Amino acid sequence: MPSSTSEAVRIAVLADSDTRWKWGALTARRIAPGDAPDSIELSGFLLRGRATPTARQLAEVGVSADELREVTGNEFLGTIRDADEPYDVIVLALVGGTVQAMLHGLGALPLPRRPVVVTGYVGVVYEKLADGLLLRHGADVVLANSRHDADRFRAVYEGVGADASCVTEAALPFLGGAPYRAEEDRDTVVFAAQPSVPESRADRTYLLRRLVEHARLHPHREVLLKLRSKPGEHTTHLEELPYQKLADRLPGGLPPNFRLVYGHMGEVLDGTDLLVTLSSTAALESLHRGIPTALLTDLGVREALGNHHFLGSGLLTSWDRLDGGHRPAPDPDWLARQGVAADGAYDTAFDAARKRVAELLERPELPPLAPYYTPATAPGYLPGILARHHLAPDGTPLPGAAATAEISGVRRVVRDAVRNAARGAYRHGVQRVAPLIRRLGEL
Repeated sequence: MPSSTSEAVRIAVLADSDTRWKWGALTARRIAPGDAPDSIELSGFLLRGRATPTARQLAEVGVSADELREVTGNEFLGTIRDADEPYDVIVLALVGGTVQAMLHGLGALPLPRRPVVVTGYVGVVYEKLADGLLLRHGADVVLANSRHDADRFRAVYEGVGADASCVTEAALPFLGGAPYRAEEDRDTVVFAAQPSVPESRADRTYLLRRLVEHARLHPHREVLLKLRSKPGEHTTHLEELPYQKLADRLPGGLPPNFRLVYGHMGEVLDGTDLLVTLSSTAALESLHRGIPTALLTDLGVREALGNHHFLGSGLLTSWDRLDGGHRPAPDPDWLARQGVAADGAYDTAFDAARKRVAELLERPELPPLAPYYTPATAPGYLPGILARHHLAPDGTPLPGAAATAEISGVRRVVRDAVRNAARGAYRHGVQRVAPLIRRLGEL
């Protein structure tokens, strides 16, 4: 714990995409003990990889930190080990396998006192529940975004005999904004697109075509396609068929009342009268503000799409019904269990997490990190996960993978230029070459 109540809590957030950086940084501010804006020092670390956010994506997220830099996993561990002032809390805003690797890496560090470790999910948990949760086990706090998730998380941990006391109910940290108010001269429909759902060209083209047809059916209505990233950028999930490219090839072009939009989701929702999506977390943001919200059934209600998460919500509907003027009404009990907190309870949603972090910080000593997966419990699984992040089975860096010293000047400029060129080539291969090879293989 900081030596005095006036001393800031030092928090490090390690994130691997723009959306996880948003979740991690906002979570850090909500769970830190103390109410003053200067009660924490927030250091941001962006994990180097295919989804490392661009400057534009970071600006769009709009979440600041006292420092923000790009690192490898081993560079992050080296920073934690060598910090002049130790970090009090670490928030791991990462995919499950990387969380597990960092837990073992942190556990192997020779620290006088280890930080409190917090992790969780950036949105709706609709797939790989057991796999993702067990990869996150070992953190001091595993945040659940709703009562529904907290119950499921505890059931998974208890089902394998793992300690479930780490599960702490909270909410999504980015819910907010003014409650919905209809305006007489405004009629705006927004479709919140997702990078990887649905996957096929046919399904994505279908959704785009129906959205465009909706715009043509209602020429006085503004119809917006809200996109997460621009071509060449990656976010939490890989997008091989960007809607921008599909829109360019749509027969008949786009009507004048149809637009592609980017930007902060909250700002888009400020002018939204109906939010339509398959399963995007944007639906929870919309519901929190009381905005009419619809989850599409056109492609079925399927686990692969994630819209099965909304069973019982009263929000599942189709484009045919929306074209005819239908507006779904959410079920209040479902909303309460999903942590949407439209009733005003959101103000206290992070109290339990904040209290738990404060209690852990006040302990004279924290026990060693104890993930469920160890070389003894998962000898055929864990070593491969750690090796992908250049860690040995005991969590120490593999030979040649130790954190490198910081470089500067001309060497740094050259390194960054080469790295950016390599990343661009990788994205071109993922988005252009790989899909072409797959299509050729299907002939």
